[in-house]
Amino acid sequence: MPGLILDLQALIRQPSVSAKKQGLVECANLVAEIMHKAGINSEVLYLDDKSIPPIVYGEVKSKSNPDKTILFYNHYDVQPEEPLELWNDEPFSGKVEGNYIYGRGSADDKGELITRIKAVEYFLKKTGDVPCNVKFMVEGEEEIGSVHVEQYLTKYRDRLLCDGVIWEFGYVDAKDRPIISLGMKGLLYVELIARGPVRDTHSSLAVLIENPAWRLVSALATMRDQNGKILIKDWYKEVRAFTKEELGVISKEPFDEKEFKQEYGIDRFVKNAKGADVKKALVGMPTCNIAGFNSGYTGEGAKTVLPAQATVKIDFRLVPDMVPEKQLERLKRHLKLKGFGDIEVKFIHGEAAARTPIRDPFVRQVQQAARETFGSAITSVSSAGTGPMYSFVKVLKAPCISIGSTYMFARIHSPNEFARIDLLNKTTKCIGRIVEKFAG
Repeated sequence: MPGLILDLQALIRQPSVSAKKQGLVECANLVAEIMHKAGINSEVLYLDDKSIPPIVYGEVKSKSNPDKTILFYNHYDVQPEEPLELWNDEPFSGKVEGNYIYGRGSADDKGELITRIKAVEYFLKKTGDVPCNVKFMVEGEEEIGSVHVEQYLTKYRDRLLCDGVIWEFGYVDAKDRPIISLGMKGLLYVELIARGPVRDTHSSLAVLIENPAWRLVSALATMRDQNGKILIKDWYKEVRAFTKEELGVISKEPFDEKEFKQEYGIDRFVKNAKGADVKKALVGMPTCNIAGFNSGYTGEGAKTVLPAQATVKIDFRLVPDMVPEKQLERLKRHLKLKGFGDIEVKFIHGEAAARTPIRDPFVRQVQQAARETFGSAITSVSSAGTGPMYSFVKVLKAPCISIGSTYMFARIHSPNEFARIDLLNKTTKCIGRIVEKFAG
């Protein structure tokens, strides 16, 4: 696809790390420039608070079919590049080596964004028109929880209204089959803080002073059992059961347990799960995960210290119809009832889950386009990850489907992230076919 690699290299070489507030406006302007060059009307839009990273809005109105609109949602921000010493090359190099292009954002999500832009550019260069109206919404905070995406959707709702949304990413498995995902899990992210003495003190005083790290460990032990079951009262109360159609899709979805274990260096799954239970857990079961634990001395050698404070970051994956705010209150109530009411619960982020019904006509159109381009495709009830899909469904009232070019072992969020050039090209063609089929 002409210019695809050069444009992607330009995007990779512009660092845009939302966690550090690094290069975001510059990258938004670059995205707008690449869109403009492709023939897409583009604009950088802000909320009233200009310190919040902008979105890039793109639009091409169809002359032949102005009554139907598809929206591409992507993001231009990337994960931090650290640890630097584990990269083989400079993290923002955009280095091309054979069939691979390396760099932070090469797959997540700048590579995916370029496939959408190039598909639209192809139509414009070939016919001077697009099969239906096309819109883009490209945000700069996805990697820190899409904090303001709903505000953007609400403020610019009239511009963003559409009949269907192609999500910002999609995995391709080890057999080069795209995975069409119909949903995203939700998220409740919290920090728990336990406090002890007014300052770090000598560990010999542990006979008299309660260690906040032990207090936090004791609290955590009441929240989840060894099989992964969350023990907080009513945690699963609103969990939506799988429909008959969803169970059928799950049963057909291939999953190579041996290959997965080998890739991640593990020899068993939680609860020793096998077969259908593994697949059901991935797409539709809540989780309680310790993302980080910090207390006391963690440097080299020994330091006999009793810490003044201990903190733990926890992410709970949620499924339809769990409400993050309600789950947060259940967590607080649980800690209080178990005698840990002194532990502070700090809310970091919340996101509800969303799922597009299998019978939606949009699903069939995406499936057909994927099979025609790749030869075969896999449909998944939901991604195991989280994104702001619920906000799009709530504000725009449109179905959302994930499909893309990201090889499932592309090391996203890790050193040496890469995108496969053959998959970028194939996905560009697939996006074009989706637009054609969606247009009817």
